[in-house]
Amino acid sequence: MEAKEVEDTKSNFRWCWFLLVSVIAILVIVAVVLAIIEDLKDSKKDSASHHPGPIVKKYADALEIALQFFDVQKSGKLVNNRIVWRGDSGLLDGIEMNLDLSKGMYDAGDLMKFGFPMSFTATMLSWAILEYGENMKTVKQLGHARDSLKWITDFLINAHPSENVLYIQVGDPELDHQCWERPEAIRGIRPLTQVNTSFPGTEVAAETAAAMASASLVFKKIDSSYSNLLLEHAQQLFSFADAYRGSYSVSIPQVQNYYNSTGYEDELLWAATWLYHASKDLSYLKYVTELNGQQFANWGYPTWFNWDDKHAGTHVLLSRLNIFGAKGMSSEENLDLQMYRKTSEAIMCELLPDSPTATSSRTKGGLVWVSKWNCLQHAMASAFLAVLFGDYMVTAQISTLYCHGKSYSPADLRNFAISQADYILGNNPMKISYLVGYGSNYPQNVHHRGASIPVDANTTCKDGFTWLDSINPNPNVAVGAVVGGPFLNETYIDSRNNWMQAEPTTYNSALVVSLLSSLVRSSSVVDSFYIAPTHVKSAPCSSI
Repeated sequence: MEAKEVEDTKSNFRWCWFLLVSVIAILVIVAVVLAIIEDLKDSKKDSASHHPGPIVKKYADALEIALQFFDVQKSGKLVNNRIVWRGDSGLLDGIEMNLDLSKGMYDAGDLMKFGFPMSFTATMLSWAILEYGENMKTVKQLGHARDSLKWITDFLINAHPSENVLYIQVGDPELDHQCWERPEAIRGIRPLTQVNTSFPGTEVAAETAAAMASASLVFKKIDSSYSNLLLEHAQQLFSFADAYRGSYSVSIPQVQNYYNSTGYEDELLWAATWLYHASKDLSYLKYVTELNGQQFANWGYPTWFNWDDKHAGTHVLLSRLNIFGAKGMSSEENLDLQMYRKTSEAIMCELLPDSPTATSSRTKGGLVWVSKWNCLQHAMASAFLAVLFGDYMVTAQISTLYCHGKSYSPADLRNFAISQADYILGNNPMKISYLVGYGSNYPQNVHHRGASIPVDANTTCKDGFTWLDSINPNPNVAVGAVVGGPFLNETYIDSRNNWMQAEPTTYNSALVVSLLSSLVRSSSVVDSFYIAPTHVKSAPCSSI
């Protein structure tokens, strides 16, 4: 080959190489530009989806009213009392055991303190504050919610005087129900009930652990020492609940007539989940996944969330980890979290009214209705889980939920929740607000001792029944009370003696506060309370 040909070949090669490099450079530049454009789109999308909507006045007003029932139910020496017809009560509770159990809250229309539903009340209040505290703050209700929570957790701390002892009840319900009197008229020392290693109560100890663990997150930034104390009690109580397994309904048969437990496995998962969030201890995550998930979680079988059954709440709370991601978990743990999420999705599909798998447990007016006793608890609890799961989807940019081939959006879940809230607030066939104090038409004869007896009445245990049987409206408004609710045919009998429908409960108030706080702003997005996990040397959990 001649020199000229060699030079031409080299020149052609250089030219080809130049073209190739130029094309690659152009492609890289285009890719970068496209990525920047996509990032800008995502940024705008994030900004739009994370921008909270305007305040919805009716839910803000209802939230302010609902929170006041906790003040109605307070026991002990009252501070900053907002209820003019309430005074100090229960000041001697716990004194015979050198304990101060004067705080806490009365359970319902009676004067009992039941630890199991009271702890559930605290857990739900904590959850609402953690997810929707900003909404509460916007409408100036966050302080009231925290104060009510602390009134309960102060009691729970004192009710746990040693690692394996928990006082779960103040008062004798049989004796209590033989009297009709104001809480301020409580006389003498009331009996206490405890669970311990000889008489275990796994579900109540675990629920109390859940209450303290979740509350420790609420107070973490505002009172770190109190937060640490709550977490310490929560860890001890969970260890006690897990090591000495047994139902308190078996250990203490008397509770079966009031708050009978149908099992404790759900409370163990519920408590361990909250402890994982609060403590950063991965062994709690392992407890709810590898060790006990398959045995305890009822994956694939949706259940109704309430004071007795925590499965649905646990599924949704653990879905948070799967949706948002959690560092440090094993592949097996992540697969198990996917099972919690799938079950949560199945729950959502049952709640959506036009879903192929929609539950038939509803009234004609659309209210979720499961039981004639305190029927509203299931509607409120289900609605809260629905709007919360929908907000998880919004935060994670998940646009679609599939229910047997049919697609739904987070807005559909929020609309379902709104339908339940609006029904409770008066959009129902009776045109009655089941939230006392809200609207112009609400129950006047709530089954509630303090509300039914005039402040200046001088009654004893027995003659107070005159006020129970009176046909006159209550002289005091049990503001914020959520009554039991309508029958399946959507009727409601406003009679003080109709305790099936007319008696409010404190845990109902926690549920309605949770629901209303989620709806205060029309497109709210939850802030993450997740704390990155770390490994610790000690393992506080045991397997089956």
